Amino acid sequence: MKSALVAFAAIAVALLDGASAIPHSPVVQRLLALKANSAKAGKQLETRASPSFPQYNFTQPLDHFEDTGVTFEQRYWVSTRHYVPGGPIVVFDGGEASAEERLPILDTGIVDILTNATGGLGIILEHRYYGASVGVTNFTTDNLRWLNNDQALEDSAVFMTNVQIPGISENITAPGRPWIYYGGSYAGARSAIMKVRYPDIVYGAIASSGVAHATLRDWRYYDIIRQFAPAACMAQVEQAIVEVDNLVAEDATRAKVQALFGLPNVTHVQDFVATLVIPLEFWQDINWDPSISDSTVADFCDALGSPDNKTVKTAQGLTVSSATAKYATYISEQWASSCTPPSTQDDCFGTFNASSYQVYDLQQTWRLWQFQVCTQWAFFTTPPPDPATPRIISRLITEEYSSLICKLAYPPGEFFQVPSTPNITDVNKYGGYNIAADRLAIIDGQWDPWRGDCPHSPAAKPRADTTTRPFKLLSEAIHHYDENGLSNHSAEPPVIQTIHAQEVAFVKAWLAEFEAPGSA
Repeated sequence: MKSALVAFAAIAVALLDGASAIPHSPVVQRLLALKANSAKAGKQLETRASPSFPQYNFTQPLDHFEDTGVTFEQRYWVSTRHYVPGGPIVVFDGGEASAEERLPILDTGIVDILTNATGGLGIILEHRYYGASVGVTNFTTDNLRWLNNDQALEDSAVFMTNVQIPGISENITAPGRPWIYYGGSYAGARSAIMKVRYPDIVYGAIASSGVAHATLRDWRYYDIIRQFAPAACMAQVEQAIVEVDNLVAEDATRAKVQALFGLPNVTHVQDFVATLVIPLEFWQDINWDPSISDSTVADFCDALGSPDNKTVKTAQGLTVSSATAKYATYISEQWASSCTPPSTQDDCFGTFNASSYQVYDLQQTWRLWQFQVCTQWAFFTTPPPDPATPRIISRLITEEYSSLICKLAYPPGEFFQVPSTPNITDVNKYGGYNIAADRLAIIDGQWDPWRGDCPHSPAAKPRADTTTRPFKLLSEAIHHYDENGLSNHSAEPPVIQTIHAQEVAFVKAWLAEFEAPGSA
């Protein structure tokens, strides 16, 4: 375990550089597990966090529904730079990460934009178990049992109805004051669910790329990438993946193709083909702001070049398409080469060894969102169910393989056992694709691989876009594109300037209708 951490320092830097949401690939999950506490994680906080907003703590019970006698301090940060007494409160849900990573949103992003327009108070609220908002001594299966939808939703509701901000004497709690709840990705789903579950507490909500529809087989994730990533590149990937699947299906050629990709000693073929997915994981981290955007996919596509009819005779004795040969060179040079002794390739790329996951201390933050996936959210990677649909991932990446980490990483505890199948009903009971409420805005990106789980999914029904129920799909946008902003908003792309102006307009319209309970 320690040797793998050392061997994969370079990969840790690449994976943690701006990643905005949990990856789909089991191998990437494995790599994150191995290096969850790399120096890069701390460096990212140091370079992106703003020191100008005070941090406070709000005491929460570890269990809202049964008295354990245990509490934890939930962190939150406050911006009063635009606050006018009596103004609204805009709260940003920190989601599945340390909320310190979200502080730029309080400075130049959507929270600053909305509070500036409304005289509001801005808050970043950290999610239980993430960052320093932790009430347990380690992350064993038993100690993770309070990390679930009901407990986390109740945290936000209790906070909104009880918080007293130091230095602000007036009562800002809901429902006496209008609270606007914003979240992106998982937190976007939470934002929508908060509005549906607590309509009297949450006056308005914005769900950006909100993955409100949990699914066991999340095949649309990579299919959306296939449709919207550069066409020439995706054609190369499609050709290579089909060819690799055919080669690994035969005993005589499996070892040769693994050697071609620089991965001859990966024991399980599923781990080998899953490694090929790694560069595609970074599509969701492309952003309109070049300072936080990731270039991995662009570099990968440059390496693959354009389709042609050429074949290559390899040193392993294979004759493969140039697409497969170029793909193999990229994986070998960019990923396989980073796995060096004493680590084995199974240490680096394997997912079948249960002992690799059996470290439970508080540094193992990879265990948190993965636990939520295994218990309630799922989103397991699979290829398209229709064999006629083109695919850019191997047919060997099945639901069984993608969910294997759930069985290996979370052995049954004394008080809690991870279910054999995630209880996605706990998510979808709030509406799933059809989640809706007055003063709930749905904002999605056309090119977002997570859109398959959002209300703008190809599987969802169309709906009207109104001021009361905004429903906006951002052209050529990827993951929660409206979340961040620049200090000079006129320098933002037109699509971002437009959606920010629209958000200001409908939030102002909502606020104009606000009446505090008992004020009529």
